[in-house]
Amino acid sequence: MSSYLEKIKTQPQDLNRYQDLTPEIIKECFLLAKNIQGLKILHINSTSNGGGVAELLRTQIPLEKSLGLKSSWLTIKAPEKFFKTTKKIHNLLQGEEGSLTEEEKEIYQNWLQKKIGPRFLEIIQEEKPQIVIIHDPQPLPLIEFIPQNIFSILRIHIDLSMPNKSTLDFLRPWMEKYQLGIFTHPNYRPKWWPIEKAKFIAPAINPFTNKNKLMVLSQAQKILNSFQVKTDQPIISQISRFDPWKDQISTIEGYYLAKNKVSSLKLVLVGSCQTDDDPGAKLIFEKIKKEVQSDPNIFLFSDSDSSFINAVYTASQIIIQKSIREGFGLTITEAMWKGKPVIGGKTTGIEMQIEDGKNGFLVSDAQEMSEKIILLLKNLSLQEKIGHAAHQTVQDKFLFPKLILEHLKIYTSSSL
Repeated sequence: MSSYLEKIKTQPQDLNRYQDLTPEIIKECFLLAKNIQGLKILHINSTSNGGGVAELLRTQIPLEKSLGLKSSWLTIKAPEKFFKTTKKIHNLLQGEEGSLTEEEKEIYQNWLQKKIGPRFLEIIQEEKPQIVIIHDPQPLPLIEFIPQNIFSILRIHIDLSMPNKSTLDFLRPWMEKYQLGIFTHPNYRPKWWPIEKAKFIAPAINPFTNKNKLMVLSQAQKILNSFQVKTDQPIISQISRFDPWKDQISTIEGYYLAKNKVSSLKLVLVGSCQTDDDPGAKLIFEKIKKEVQSDPNIFLFSDSDSSFINAVYTASQIIIQKSIREGFGLTITEAMWKGKPVIGGKTTGIEMQIEDGKNGFLVSDAQEMSEKIILLLKNLSLQEKIGHAAHQTVQDKFLFPKLILEHLKIYTSSSL
């Protein structure tokens, strides 16, 4: 489309596929969508490749289209120095200490306001959307280019419960111009954000993708065996992007502590290095690689395809997500959908998903994690009980029809 913005093509996906899973919600979706046929919605985020937001939009937009809405998707294009800056903004907003330099602020503002912004305005004038949804901080200042007669929504997916004040203050003048904010959890709403301008929507998964659909255990084992991961001994896994907040180092520590009691234990770490908006992921990957290279029972994979990730979920006894901050753990939801017990870090996002001791476990450190690993590995009936409850939680709360219904309510009220 241009050197600054890319239009991502999507095809409608039939919401009726979920009929057997969430019949009542499907019915409500169709009823609401009847009154807003043809409504034009424009979503914009940083990338279509890698990361939770891209994954959400890859299903949300096609489902909106299938309901008769004219939803489209733009991503921003920028040099590495821009995305290094926005990654720093992301980390600061999640509570990292430090501050943006004047040069970093200039890179962020100039690229959005002088390069991307003018082209963004042209697209808005050509396509005339009625609602524009800006996802996360990377494109946030583009609010300057959205005419006031278009309903503007800021969708924040990250954990803002303990933000770096100077960074939030830097973004605040742009944030305040949005007509509505959608946050994953009430704790993520900044104290100064008016409650009447806030909605809270949990992310969701698509159970029909290659990654999430049912895979028989023998097929999963065959796939892992082809990568030299023997499946005749217990496997624990963490599937998450390579990022300091995901705390793979603690997962490795917990594995070693558990291995003292379960000597045959294997650990599989899977993550992404090729995410367009995260230039630092490769450095984290190399650091972890150095940490684990002397242990033949730790397996490290990057940028794996969806069938391989499905196989890891299916063949693992336990899934770990020892995050320090987590807006919402999509990989946790995926594992729960597979009926796997998940051991997660005590973060606001993960606490939305896991009720400790009922559908998973919450832990604070590697020692606690190792204790839960041993407890589950020595008690198959507990594994099954927790896994069954986990699957049911996802069916009740975290499948796409619920997310679509909440958005339809917002679209309906904003178009009145």
